[in-house]
Amino acid sequence: MNKTVSILGCGWLGKPLAIKLIESGYALKGSTTSIEKFGELEKLGIQPYLISLVNLPESVNEFLNSEILIVAIPSKNSENFKNLINHIEKSSVVKVLFISSTSVYSTNNDVVSENSPVQNSPLVTIEKYFSSNSNFKTTIVRFPGLFGYDRKPGNFFKNGRAIPNPEGFVNMIHQDDCVLILEKILTDNIWGEFFNACADTHPSRRDYYTKTKEDLGNESPIFVETETTVFKIISNKKLKSVLNYKFKYGDLMELDYGNFDS
Repeated sequence: MNKTVSILGCGWLGKPLAIKLIESGYALKGSTTSIEKFGELEKLGIQPYLISLVNLPESVNEFLNSEILIVAIPSKNSENFKNLINHIEKSSVVKVLFISSTSVYSTNNDVVSENSPVQNSPLVTIEKYFSSNSNFKTTIVRFPGLFGYDRKPGNFFKNGRAIPNPEGFVNMIHQDDCVLILEKILTDNIWGEFFNACADTHPSRRDYYTKTKEDLGNESPIFVETETTVFKIISNKKLKSVLNYKFKYGDLMELDYGNFDS
């Protein structure tokens, strides 16, 4: 394999994804907004680039000299992305993997699939910029709440901060599953799709945060008790069917959040 992948945003998710892809035989270019991180990226085998969407440098053209671009940054500035796409159109990139969020869906007290209506939001606008562009093929993966390693759900609500909507349901995914799913999309060459990527189970917020805090030895959670419960349950049915994917951490309540990936 001699494919070059550029990852825009080698952060919490982009960096472990880069490491996994290098292990699978890809050549990797990775961006950061901090030149202090260049040494770390180079040691991992990632060719580093200093890139900010706010003011794209000339080096972005060299960064985009790849077959595949993975966008793994949280920015929701649609104008900045429009400018980036202008550069992508002139580059050798033919496939884009855009990491999005299930926040594009309304909280509708129902199960949400890729066919469910989305809200009018900057993120949806950015998704459309990519998915409607005929110069390259785009697959969009929508992730819910992210956890794993230094991001521990039992630490999400600290210092007596109360947790709202306790009878609503959580939608979460572990970093390892994120990485494996994204790699499988590249390996299986799945383009022009939208996927919801979420763990199999959806415990109540009360049960989930009680367990995750207890597993870490933290204080018991405080909940905001309300008469009205709002929720959405993200379906992963399409992703599991198309990718034939089995989640590594599918059952959120079976994990020991104090030990399983520390």
